[in-house]
Parts: sequence; C-alpha cells; structure tokens
Amino acid sequence: RKRQCCGTDRDDSGGIGILLMKNMSIIANIVAEGVAREPDLDVLTFVDGEREEVRTYQQLWDNSQRIALSLKESGIHTGDRIGLLMQNHPEFVETMIAAAILGAVLVPIDPRTRGEKLTFMLNDASCLGVVCADYTLPALLECVGAVPSLVFAYVVGENWLAGNSSSITPVSMADALATALPEIELEVMAKDDAAPMQIMYTSGTTGDPKGVIVRHGRFGFVANQGQAVFGYTQQDRPYTGLSLTHGNAQFLTLAPSLKMGLRAVISRRFTKSRLWDIVRHYGCTTFSLLGGMVTAIYSEPQRANDDDNPVRLVISAGMPAVLWSDFARRFGVDIFEFYGAMEGGMTINPPGVGPIGSCGRAPSVLKAIVVDEQGNEVPPGVPGEIWFRPADGSPAVVDYFNNAQASAAKVEGGWLRTGDVVTMDADGWVFYQHRKGGGIRHNGDFINPGFVEKVVAEHPDVSDVAAYGIPAASGAPGESDIVIAVVPGKADGFDPQSVFAWCRGRLENNMIPEFIHVMEELPKTATEKVQPRFLVEKFKAGLDPIYRDRIG
Repeated sequence: RKRQCCGTDRDDSGGIGILLMKNMSIIANIVAEGVAREPDLDVLTFVDGEREEVRTYQQLWDNSQRIALSLKESGIHTGDRIGLLMQNHPEFVETMIAAAILGAVLVPIDPRTRGEKLTFMLNDASCLGVVCADYTLPALLECVGAVPSLVFAYVVGENWLAGNSSSITPVSMADALATALPEIELEVMAKDDAAPMQIMYTSGTTGDPKGVIVRHGRFGFVANQGQAVFGYTQQDRPYTGLSLTHGNAQFLTLAPSLKMGLRAVISRRFTKSRLWDIVRHYGCTTFSLLGGMVTAIYSEPQRANDDDNPVRLVISAGMPAVLWSDFARRFGVDIFEFYGAMEGGMTINPPGVGPIGSCGRAPSVLKAIVVDEQGNEVPPGVPGEIWFRPADGSPAVVDYFNNAQASAAKVEGGWLRTGDVVTMDADGWVFYQHRKGGGIRHNGDFINPGFVEKVVAEHPDVSDVAAYGIPAASGAPGESDIVIAVVPGKADGFDPQSVFAWCRGRLENNMIPEFIHVMEELPKTATEKVQPRFLVEKFKAGLDPIYRDRIG
C-alpha cells in the first residue's frame, strides 16, 4: 500500500511548523554537494512524449560549467540579467545553475509570452541576453528591435535557421555544450544568500507585470521545505508537468529534489492524458496541481485501475471542494492543499488535518489576518483580503525589481497585502474566494483583461470589446472561464470564429477566450467604465448570441 505522509514537524495546534534552516545554499552549491555525494544519481529526468533526457548530478554540473563559460565569453558578469524563454528542457535547469556560478540573475518567462508583454519584461529587466528554444525564437526576434540591451541569444533545439537581426545573431546552445570542460573550476558566486537569483514576473493583473526578486536564500530555504512542510522522504519520486518559469515547479519539485536527491521526473509540458502513464512508468509518488487541472484530470474516462498507481500524495493549489473526496478516493491519493504567492504568504492544509475545501492556515512562522477595505479585521466567515506578516512582528518585505513604489505599497503598514479575497473560520482555516480587483484567474494564472481586450480591439470587425470572467465550468474555487464581449463593427456578416482565430494567433494559450458574447452595446458607467457584473448577468440570461470556438 502507498506510504502515508510522514517526516514532518508538527506544532501543538496540529499544523506544520516550517523549519528554519541555517545552512541555506544556492542552486550551484546544492548541485555541487550532490556531485560530491552521488555524482551518478539520475536526479532529473525530462520527458517529452516518448523521448527522455536524463541528467545526473555530474552531468548537470559539467553542462552548467560549459554554459557558464559561454555566457561569460558573451559578456555576462555578476548582476547581469539573462532571459529564459522555453518549456521544461534540461538546459533550463543547467542555465539556472550556470547563472548562479557567475552570479548572474535569471529572468524566467512563460514561453507562450510574445509581443508587447515580452518586450516589456526584457526591457524592464534590461536583459543582456536570452536563452530560448527554437520554437520561441520567432517571438524573441520580433522584439529584438525594441530591446536595446539585448546582445546575444542562445537557442535550444535544431528546428531553426540561424540568421541576423537588427542587433543579435542567434547561436546554438549545442555548440556551448560541445566544448571541453573549463580547465579551471569556475568560482561559485553568490555565497551571500541575499544576492538576487531570479526576477520572476507577475501576470500583470492590474497593469504592467512586476518583477519579484527571488534571492538565493529563498531557493535554498524552499529546498529544505520538501521534507519539513510536505513530508517528502528519501523514497519519494516527485513529478511535475508545470512550467519551471512558475514558482510551483521550482519550489515544490525542483529545489527539494536537487537538495534531497529525489530523482524527479519533469514533463516538457503538462498532458492530462499521459499523467498516470508517466507516474506509473517512472514510479512517481507525488505530483503538484493548479486550479482547473484537477477537473481536467478527473474528467478523463474512469478506468478500473485508476487507483493502481504509485502516487501517495497530490499537492494542490485550488482543489474544488466538490471533487476533493472523489478525486482522492478514485486515484487512491492523499490531498495536500496549500496557498502561496511569489511575493510571500502561505497557508497549508496537510492530509487529514484541516477541513475539506480549505487551502489551509498560516504556518507557525507567519501571522495571517483577513481585513475589509479599510484594513480592519473582519469576523470569522466574512470575506476580506488576506494579509500576512512574520509571526515575530517584523515587517513583511517585498522587493519588486525597478519598482520601489509598488514594493512599498505591497507591504504598507508592515503587512503583505495579497490582493486575494478569502474567508477564515474561527480556527484559522482559510477558504479562497477570488482575486481582488479586475483580474481573471484562469488555470492558476491571473489574466489581465487589458491584454486580451487590446488584441481583440485590433480585429478589423470589432468596434468595442470587454473581457470578463464567469465561474469556471471546472468548479475550481476562484477560477474563471474567459468571455469576450464584442460589439461588431458592421451591421451584418460578423464572424465570431474569425475573432477566435485572431486570438489564437496573437494571445498566449491561457488568455484565449472560451466564449464570445456579441452585444449591440457594452454596459458602461457615465465615465465609460465597463460594468462586468451586468455582462455576467446578460451572459446568464442567454438573450444575446454566445459563441464557442469550433477549434479550441
């Protein structure tokens, strides 16, 4: 029978106390320690369809040194920023390690990002170079002319033709990896845990994305939390199909696996139809899910052997309460639900500890409160914004890159203001409701309606547009399906399918709407502000034409 959750440090209240580790390590140190301990351990296996790429500690270290040397020769020094624009390739992790060796700062970017959003991130971080995949190179080259800081690009993969642009000439990463190992071991920089490791951008719900500075100490800290918080043991083998550009895949899978030698399995991208085949083939014992992924997996046809798998623990952020027990029973797993944000703040609900439907309560090192619009605490059960600060009374700290004003506003009064609306019961258990403000939470990402609206507004047959969300058909708490309300620019002959096709060619996959809502006029205030609640009411009433994407 599957192993039960163990190896945790529980406090007297039944929660889990996060262990504060003294010996925090940067990722390069963690891998170097793995080389000294078990150089030939296949610590990471990358899966893409039937293809797999295995990396031992020694291979990771050797390849990272080669990449570090090439980056150094390209002009990278301590503190310089390097964009990472690819799916989950071995070179993603090797570039992370190489950057740490040089003391450079990574800027991981969702590989679906393109256009103005990609240009903004590269410019905001003043990236000197980018390591991308062959399939993201076209989007990068479209931006090059608008990003004057860029001087080089390394490309992973062979399905591209090297060519000149206005300012850079892409070169193959394979060339860097084919060089001999450096004769002199490169110095491992950033022994100071406070040195920046990454700039991880938010989704830009209420404006331009903000770059959260992730320091080496935080990565080293979360590397120790696999055992201390989630109960990983040396016998576990984690799996993830989530993007390594996202904190979840890095903090819940990569960091603990490198630290503990857990032989993680990482898919190039998530595929619900192959999930159970992959974990059975590799003997994976735990994996992580976000939002609507739960319903997508549950909607697969039931099989008699659904619970015949090695997985003991699913770590979830957004498990629908209505599916919680059935999901656990059908697949024979325990559910560990949690809430966390890149800026900080966390709640945890280990298996069998808290109520079903709760994303947990704050660990012992944090204090959480729920407040109204004026910042006053609300009674148990009343919705409000959740705020966090360290339990010792010290102020919360958020450091947005190149944005001191936003950093100060996020922690005004010493509290981390999350922007998430929840309820909290009398025992401190938190129940997520929705994102505060105008964002749409879709498949775990907060979507900025402005990005979607701009693309649709540029369609030649659209006169006016508004993006809004309706409760997700998946039932995932706080999740929405995306609807585009459109006022056609011509009286007849409007083709909603052409708008879907327009979106598919210009938007990231997670921003493409599920519905187009055709209207004669958008409901607006006197100041021309669209009123989403009236759009939702009209959608529910079903009096206007509503269309689905025939292809999507």
